[in-house]
Amino acid sequence: MLRSAKEIEGYKISAKDDEIGKVYDFFFDDKTWTIRYIAVDTGTWLPGRRVIISPDSFGKADWNAEILPVDLTKKQVEDSPEIDEHQPLERQKELELTQYYGWPNYWTGIGGPAVGAIPPAAAIPERNVDAEITRDDNEKQDSNLHSIKSIINYNIEAADDSIGHVEDFILDDSNWTIHYIVVDTRNWLPGGKKVILSPHWIKKMDWADSRMYVDLTKEQIKNSPEWNPDNPLERDYETKLHEHYGKKIYW
Repeated sequence: MLRSAKEIEGYKISAKDDEIGKVYDFFFDDKTWTIRYIAVDTGTWLPGRRVIISPDSFGKADWNAEILPVDLTKKQVEDSPEIDEHQPLERQKELELTQYYGWPNYWTGIGGPAVGAIPPAAAIPERNVDAEITRDDNEKQDSNLHSIKSIINYNIEAADDSIGHVEDFILDDSNWTIHYIVVDTRNWLPGGKKVILSPHWIKKMDWADSRMYVDLTKEQIKNSPEWNPDNPLERDYETKLHEHYGKKIYW
């Protein structure tokens, strides 16, 4: 099912032996638009500290009770490598975390991506099995991870003008991929019509200038099927959306 990131924010994270905190943020891979880690606010249990957990540790979610169970103990989480929430998550720190928890290294392709994550074919880079990345190479690479909270309010530029800013993200709760970006158009369209765009329609990301460029026109976006955030995002709507923009469906 498709759910908004803001909806999941605040959900409880339940370890094997007790609650460990609440969902605070998400870290996604900008190559495949897949959620690689969820940031957990540990509250008064580990004051002043946030931890990140891979979907590889998730069990079956209780969406009605707003609980995400993890196959970990409080002690495991407490003893995990600390991260600096004010600094980018570097590959070396990811290596420490994956080795500590036994998670697969998604960036090498060894062990597969995060649980069930199957990004659209066009987003998957070819893997050269004859040139596996060594541990030293991994440590030198950037992780290409970004926080969802850090992307909120990015300006979105159409082919001919600005159309609004990023308001939210829509995730597939079965494989933790980002399917759509929610755009706030209230400073451009009267009434603030809600529109959603696929991240695979992005032409360029300007991380330094906090801008997202899409190869679509203002007129196309203005006339796109209206999206109501109060209603479930169903396949019929997705079909109309892709047909409107002349894009191939992903399913």
